[in-house]
Amino acid sequence: MTITEKILAQHACLEEVFPGEFIEANVDLVLANDVTGPLAIEEFEKSGAKNVFNPDKIVLVPDHFTPCKDIKSAEMVKILRDFAKRHGTKFYEIGKVGIEHALLPEEGLIHAGDLIIGADSHTCTYGAVGAFSTGVGSTDVAAAFVTGKVWLKVPPTIKFIYNGKPLRFVGGKDIILYTIAKIGVDGARYKAMEFTGETIRYLSMDERFTICNMAIEAGGKSGIIEPDDITEEYLLLVAKNKGKFNRSDRDAKYEEIIEIQVDKIPPQVAAPHLPSNSKDVREFSNVRIDQVVIGSCTNGRISDLRKAAQIAKGRSVHPDVRTIIIPATQKVYHQALREGLIDVFIQAGCVISPPSCGPCLGGHMGVLAKGEVALATTNRNFIGRMGHPESYVYLSNPEVAMASAIRGRIVHPEEVMR
Repeated sequence: MTITEKILAQHACLEEVFPGEFIEANVDLVLANDVTGPLAIEEFEKSGAKNVFNPDKIVLVPDHFTPCKDIKSAEMVKILRDFAKRHGTKFYEIGKVGIEHALLPEEGLIHAGDLIIGADSHTCTYGAVGAFSTGVGSTDVAAAFVTGKVWLKVPPTIKFIYNGKPLRFVGGKDIILYTIAKIGVDGARYKAMEFTGETIRYLSMDERFTICNMAIEAGGKSGIIEPDDITEEYLLLVAKNKGKFNRSDRDAKYEEIIEIQVDKIPPQVAAPHLPSNSKDVREFSNVRIDQVVIGSCTNGRISDLRKAAQIAKGRSVHPDVRTIIIPATQKVYHQALREGLIDVFIQAGCVISPPSCGPCLGGHMGVLAKGEVALATTNRNFIGRMGHPESYVYLSNPEVAMASAIRGRIVHPEEVMR
């Protein structure tokens, strides 16, 4: 079996499972946020259930419109807060909150071998530690609140083998954008994407989270990376428990195997309006920008801010470019303060936002007007994703984003770091 099939079999209490088979599996963690949580809670209450299956395995994270931007968003968070108080579930309020997919691993809630579902499509992020994690609908989450189980179809697996050491200014974001461009936004529809090869050992956990985070942008049911020494060191640091390490069998069957030579991939930029429109950053050198956003569950971790600060140090952003820095969690924000990164950003003319999804989904703290162009380290650039339906969003890694903020147009970081 593949690593995905092994995890699903273990949680369904079966000896083995096969792609296409429907199973009912026990979940280790159930996640909902301020957009999807109220719907799940409404369905839970309709069910007549008096108690959740296990309050320690339910996490509610208001992160999309927080700090609350209006009355409606405040009411949505209140629904989560009241539910958490009634049932004793985990709830992360302002001051402790962060973007959910950066927060949960940081809080030690994710382990290798876990089965995690969340009412958010980017729940696939946690595959970076060797877990099976996938996004589901709010009604599925409500059912899991009651039963502690999820009903799903075992996905077939596409194996991606990455070879070579990444070039300078190339990281997980570039690797996954290149991969999505290669197979298309539906190239892995309802499939597990297993990321392997020698390149993985060159990638930090932050880079691996970025890769798995965007599996959904290729239509993937999940993304997963076999745990190794880097995974173990990370999990023992944040969770004190590494969980169960699984590995794919040598004779495991894959729907497809795709090899990619990473040492030939330049920094990538995805043009509107799909993540699959990814090309060499140099092909966009004439694109002028109005806004840069560095953050999100894709690239708002401390290593991302360090990379951006390295470009920004001693420089100023272009006067026509609003540059918004969003640390993914409160801990990341604090660490950036301690390291002096926030000073670097402020001196460069950036503005710092509290942890929030915010502009990533056109929520707040960076919504675009008609005709405006943004370059963002977020994961989606669909029509109207960051505001007006006639605005334009390009995607990149943090170094490209900051270099472009300084130049006022999309550039390779080398143009700034000469």
